[in-house]
Amino acid sequence: MNVFVVASLGAIFLIAVTTFIIAFTPLREFIPGYSSTKLKKDATELALKSDSITNLLKQNQAYISSIQKVLTGKLDYAKFNKDSILAASTDTIQKIDLSASEEELELRAEVEKEQKKAQQTAVKKKK
Repeated sequence: MNVFVVASLGAIFLIAVTTFIIAFTPLREFIPGYSSTKLKKDATELALKSDSITNLLKQNQAYISSIQKVLTGKLDYAKFNKDSILAASTDTIQKIDLSASEEELELRAEVEKEQKKAQQTAVKKKK
């Protein structure tokens, strides 16, 4: 019975130590499915850089195509409606009720009373 208990405790201890070593040391990077934190950080940075480079490439392509249109004379003349420009400049702003509520008026009155009391006590202290 003692041999069985010692063997069981030894196996549990060995499993715990192995799990601890793998979980909290760089050895976990050798297990399939785990990746290093540096690798994740580098992948994130590269993804951000590739996105920005893609956007710059699109902007440059648009610029080059517009320059080519100018040089070859294949311009699309601007078509606009004067009425739409005038309508855009006269957009109406929604009216908002900015009058004070009863609670706000009560608060203002209380603050004024406190300020008057503070001024009166300051004048009395000076005398």
